[in-house]
Amino acid sequence: MKAVIQRVTQASVEIENTIKGKIGVGLLVLLGIEDADSNEDIEWLSGKISRLRIFADEKGVMNLPITDVDGGILLISQFTLHASTKKGNRPSYIKAARPEVAIPLYEKFKTRLEKEINKKVETGEFGAYMKISLVNDGPVTIIVDTKNRV
Repeated sequence: MKAVIQRVTQASVEIENTIKGKIGVGLLVLLGIEDADSNEDIEWLSGKISRLRIFADEKGVMNLPITDVDGGILLISQFTLHASTKKGNRPSYIKAARPEVAIPLYEKFKTRLEKEINKKVETGEFGAYMKISLVNDGPVTIIVDTKNRV
């Protein structure tokens, strides 16, 4: 699993001119799933995201996790995170999981993340054409890949 995590002051996802999910202060998480991903990746990544100390404490130092600031999470599936651009100029998505594999893992990830932060996670719609709006706070953007845990 690959995740692009952005600290935001607000974020929303629109599908067919309708807001499907939105948050105020919190994290926009773009999640890419590949065939090799497992429940172990779900556990590790959801824990990592919920414990990332990237919110400012009273001294302005990034020292607090999302749970300490009562922040929200907007989770968006994004298979393009697994794009390979090694050959030519047209990205290949061969490593991205097909929907029959990705959807159950995405749903499990969402459920696990909700348990980690003890709050409902807002989402888009898997496979839909979505328009994402956000105000990146900082900016703070972190990329995490469960295959690079070392």
